[in-house]
Amino acid sequence: MDRPQTPRSRSRKTSDAAAATGVADSPTAEAQAPTVGAEQAETPKPETPKLSDENAEAQGAGPATPLATIIIPVYNEQGLLETAVVDLIGKLRPLGFPFEVILSENGSKDDTKELAFGLERRFPEVRALVSSEPNYGRALRRGILEARGTFVLCDEIDICDVEFHTRALAILRSGQADMVVGSKAHAGAHDKRPAFRRLGTKVINTLLRVFLDFRGTDTHGLKAFHRERLLGIVNRCIVDRDLFASEFVIRAERADFRVMEIPVEIAEKRPPSINLTRRIPKVLKDLTRLFIAIRIRG
Repeated sequence: MDRPQTPRSRSRKTSDAAAATGVADSPTAEAQAPTVGAEQAETPKPETPKLSDENAEAQGAGPATPLATIIIPVYNEQGLLETAVVDLIGKLRPLGFPFEVILSENGSKDDTKELAFGLERRFPEVRALVSSEPNYGRALRRGILEARGTFVLCDEIDICDVEFHTRALAILRSGQADMVVGSKAHAGAHDKRPAFRRLGTKVINTLLRVFLDFRGTDTHGLKAFHRERLLGIVNRCIVDRDLFASEFVIRAERADFRVMEIPVEIAEKRPPSINLTRRIPKVLKDLTRLFIAIRIRG
């Protein structure tokens, strides 16, 4: 397995770091986790988390206090939703730790909302949130705010990568990082999406580096983080839609939280639910807002 990147952090104090102190005096004050050295950190061998006596639930009963919340924004996904969620639940249950899956539906025009409610009735681990407006970032933010798990994992309905979940949870629980990003552009990643989508990732990453001084290789897609430590950063974010996830990662990095990237394998299961070219004007507008807020105003 490819080695993950050493967690990134910055030594200077920022307004984001001050905002996060509502949770702890510093990003690592809660647990004083060991600091990763200059050498690349090996991904710890995933250990199957065991249920404690007070959290253990009978088969078929929803967890009272989940270890992890998996958040999946969904929009017009009637063709994929049920199959993907059933498969995800079937892979997560044998791992033995309490979890919940939040389906954050946002403005679908097909039967996605009804299917999400049906899955909520069928599986005690599933919660369905419904919003009237198609807005990926707002749906993701709402899921984070309503999550009950100690750790939050942001996933996509056409990915549902349980291997990433187990790897990321092992890193977070061992104290090596505050946030883990599953990077499609990491040196060891395998991005099997069409060339146009791979190009889109390269373009947006270049813009983030130039305008926002981003130091990593990816911001969108798979992420995992300690909810309480990063909640202050979530509340600091000012944009939604496509760039919310990017702003979240960049603000966490600039506030000296330890962000670690690990390579992932991505294959497209269906075309994007929203035309990519239609997103460009809004992305450029939000990028300008972030440049002013982060680079100019600090």
